[in-house]
Amino acid sequence: MSSYGFSITLKGSMDQIVKKVTEALKAEGFGVLTEINVKDTLKAKINVDTRPYMILGACNPQLAHKALSAEPDIGLLLPCNVVVREEADGKITVAFLDPDIMVKLVSNPEIQAVAKEARTRLECVRDSLKT
Repeated sequence: MSSYGFSITLKGSMDQIVKKVTEALKAEGFGVLTEINVKDTLKAKINVDTRPYMILGACNPQLAHKALSAEPDIGLLLPCNVVVREEADGKITVAFLDPDIMVKLVSNPEIQAVAKEARTRLECVRDSLKT
């Protein structure tokens, strides 16, 4: 995985995994604000066929409020994006943006605390998907 995220690879259909990820996010206090179907968008805009690829814009309202209260422009780095994509072998990768990226860009101790909690919660989401 990249230096800006962490992931897990699963077996199942794209729809099943997106539903499972959404439920796991909810269990950790996140809602999905946006769903971007990249496959459908690329097909509609530039007539390119790709494997299924979804971007879920996940937000934990309490953590977002803390972050925005501490650093109003932190909204530029929100929400926490989660990618669900189909690989060539048919497996599904779920990738999470590492909230610690915010810490590298903003030297505010309050943001560090929010990022740490967000990462812990997202790691719990990832780990819950293993079962």
